[in-house]
Amino acid sequence: MRPFADLFERLDRTTSTNEKVGAMAAYFREAPAVDAAWGLYFLVGLKPKRLLSGPALARGACRWANIPEWLFNESYTSVGDLAETISLVMDRDTPAANRPHTGLPLSAWMNERLLPLRGMDEREQMALVRAWLDECSTAERFILLKLLTGSFRVGVSRTLVERALAQVAGVEQAVVAHRLMGEWQPTPTKLAEMLSPVTGTADLLRPYPFFLASPLQDDPATLGDIGGWSFEWKWDGIRAQLVRRGGAVAIWSRGDELITERFPEVADAAHRLADGTVIDGEMLAWREGRPMPFAALQRRIGRIAISREVLRASPAAMVVYDLLEDAGRDLRETPLHERRARLAEIVRERRSSRIVLAPDVRPASWDEAATLRLTARERGVEGLMIKRRASPYASGRTRGDWWKWKIDPYHVDAVLVYAEPGHGRRANLLTDYTFALWDGDELVPVAKAYSGLSQEEINELDGWIRRHSSERFGPVRVVKPQRVFELHFEDIRLSDRHRSGVAVRFPRIARERTDKKPADADRLETLRGMMTGETEEKGLFG
Repeated sequence: MRPFADLFERLDRTTSTNEKVGAMAAYFREAPAVDAAWGLYFLVGLKPKRLLSGPALARGACRWANIPEWLFNESYTSVGDLAETISLVMDRDTPAANRPHTGLPLSAWMNERLLPLRGMDEREQMALVRAWLDECSTAERFILLKLLTGSFRVGVSRTLVERALAQVAGVEQAVVAHRLMGEWQPTPTKLAEMLSPVTGTADLLRPYPFFLASPLQDDPATLGDIGGWSFEWKWDGIRAQLVRRGGAVAIWSRGDELITERFPEVADAAHRLADGTVIDGEMLAWREGRPMPFAALQRRIGRIAISREVLRASPAAMVVYDLLEDAGRDLRETPLHERRARLAEIVRERRSSRIVLAPDVRPASWDEAATLRLTARERGVEGLMIKRRASPYASGRTRGDWWKWKIDPYHVDAVLVYAEPGHGRRANLLTDYTFALWDGDELVPVAKAYSGLSQEEINELDGWIRRHSSERFGPVRVVKPQRVFELHFEDIRLSDRHRSGVAVRFPRIARERTDKKPADADRLETLRGMMTGETEEKGLFG
């Protein structure tokens, strides 16, 4: 594991992107293929599922380091990372100077030691882990614990990993990005495919890297003549690519997850497409030609098997808006308006209620586009997409050609009522906040928010909360209801799992309302009044 541990330390010590790329390229060239394959797997953010529970490791660390549980918990609160905390408390028992590197390759650690832990009882697992930790260097020990808890991350972006691989393989970065898409196993054969100077692909069902839009924050009129732009609705679903090659179908989410089995009706419809077809679009819960709320789609997310009940309650469709491959020909450099025209022909030819062409939205002016955007929420969409008609299909978030012009979020003024510590580097700060609205004379919690404040604001609020807490329940502090914050969120739905009877989506803190007293905060009835139906009478296609 030593070469990978050394790479991890080099990446952690530098902020230079060129140094990081150079370090990774050297690792891929020098490490044995069986180890470099695992290294690549971790560098791009993939990891096996958790092998041991965090509480079990924490209990074991207390025994091994001979410290009480309360001291370990206080240390964890201060450090904010379980693997680092265990490494530090165990260093008291076995100083780093007395622990040389094991010499065991990364692949042997994974294939011969860590993965076989599954299926063992906890006592056997912990005995092995204890022995391994004793023979590890400090760096190896930290990495081992991260792998065991399923929380290993390396401080490099996927883009930098792609650059390093492209440098070693001598191919374009876009080719490497394509190869890294989808699910794959860390084997020497797979690494050889990643580093092959030949640009053909061995995996027929692999998707292309997604092209991402940038948020539009300026006046859209600054984009110039409206005739050079095309418009679509901004759908509230799961971005996906549908791949039809080699007689098979695959549906990939933007997170490189294979989701074909979660949308069987769409996969069945895709078999009508010609071989060599790749389409970009949005997976939606869809009924009678209209999108259903995102909550209906959530019934599909995270499920391996989709029951008949879910299929009936949350039927799905893919609303498609771009064609990336046609008859095996890569169309990504073809102008958008030509790709779109060919996609319309394909959808007409292969008529299906489960693969739906996204309607063109054709405002005659920027003012008319702004008016259409204001109707988005009642149509069940998030706003407008604005795409340059001549644009290619790029990779990643390339600014200038695709813009998302979302509707303004919902907002309420709510009172801070609870706070608890964050995680990771924020574990010693109170950064997780619960907010409430008035229901009669009572404050009822409606949302938890973790983001939106600057570090300076977090530090100030942390100190204030500690001085104004009335009770504690474990890590949670009851805060005196004295401060009001404006919360933004994307959607609101009825929920029988929440005391308030409603659930908000993506809540975040916009600002503190220092001009308002707690009595001036909004009421629960105001929040409930914001709810909309599934999709109201305004059509999406007319």
